[in-house]
Amino acid sequence: MSKIVAYTELAEHATSEDCWILISGKVYDVTKFLDEHPGGDDVILSATGKDATDDFEDVGHSKTARDMLTSYYIGDIDPSTVTKKRIQKFTVEPVYEQDKSKEFYIRILQFIVPIGILGLAFVVRHYTKAPA
Repeated sequence: MSKIVAYTELAEHATSEDCWILISGKVYDVTKFLDEHPGGDDVILSATGKDATDDFEDVGHSKTARDMLTSYYIGDIDPSTVTKKRIQKFTVEPVYEQDKSKEFYIRILQFIVPIGILGLAFVVRHYTKAPA
């Protein structure tokens, strides 16, 4: 059974010696990970003791990074202790690598479709042009 953490308890753990963060409604003690974080400890420390969901999701962490979170898991946040001002996105679904492939195909289509339309316009113009 996981521990239920009040938001006030989360906020008490906001230093480099005792660093808890909240991501998607789950509380993690990442104190031991600060020195290992590829982006540096400042990135995590700026989000410590509060909801870091947006910060975590905006970076686009890999599946491996998401899996690492389980080793730092403490418990779930008690939603009754979170005010609307503090809450960000407790129901965020993780964005995994396969979701990024969709973005790739969308970008490709954004490039190919206009070129196809332009090509079609040249073909239509060529075959509908009045003979000189």
